[in-house]
Amino acid sequence: MKVLVVDDEPTLVETIQTKLRKDGFTVFTAGTAEEGMKVFRQAKPDLLILDVMLPQRSGHDLCRAVRRDSKVPIIFVSARTSEQDRLQGFELGADDYVVKPFNLSELTARVKAVLRRSSGDSLLEVIEVGDLRIDPRTHEATLDSKPISLSPKEFALLYFLSKNSGQVFSRDALLDRVWGQDAYVSSRTVDVHIRWLRERIEKDPSNPVRILTVRGIGYKFVG
Repeated sequence: MKVLVVDDEPTLVETIQTKLRKDGFTVFTAGTAEEGMKVFRQAKPDLLILDVMLPQRSGHDLCRAVRRDSKVPIIFVSARTSEQDRLQGFELGADDYVVKPFNLSELTARVKAVLRRSSGDSLLEVIEVGDLRIDPRTHEATLDSKPISLSPKEFALLYFLSKNSGQVFSRDALLDRVWGQDAYVSSRTVDVHIRWLRERIEKDPSNPVRILTVRGIGYKFVG
């Protein structure tokens, strides 16, 4: 598996590269967003590790550029620790967000976890509920045959809920099943993603009929 690390701290890049190589990964590196995009197109990595704060163009800019053409898993690494920074990363399409300074073993564990979730998608079945179609093999969803623009995490949440239609899940359960046990995000993250999903798949997001709130418990999908 190939990993691209984009960070402007040479010592940190070298350390990450050494650790990932010991764990069996082929590692490519870049110090700027522009260089990162070039390497991404040439190497076609299986996963990206992106620093948020890069010279000239940010890691967010690179994430946006990558997401226009690819669903490759992305892990942000950043010294920014606020919940809003994390939410922004997930909104842009990141699969995980790791705060600096971090333990290298933790980072590689997250890399492996994200890759497992990504590779497992090819074994999942397409779900069709009325005019809503969700295909985990291509990470595409359509409503009335029209494509729905979803971030990877929005797609994962929609697929999980629809696959378990009728079951009620608490916010903590959704964080565990969709974000993973090691994701350092709050339950509010679930509420935000639910709101985004409703805006995309509900005719009237203020009066949802597909993703329902079960007061005092959590959410469920009805199909």
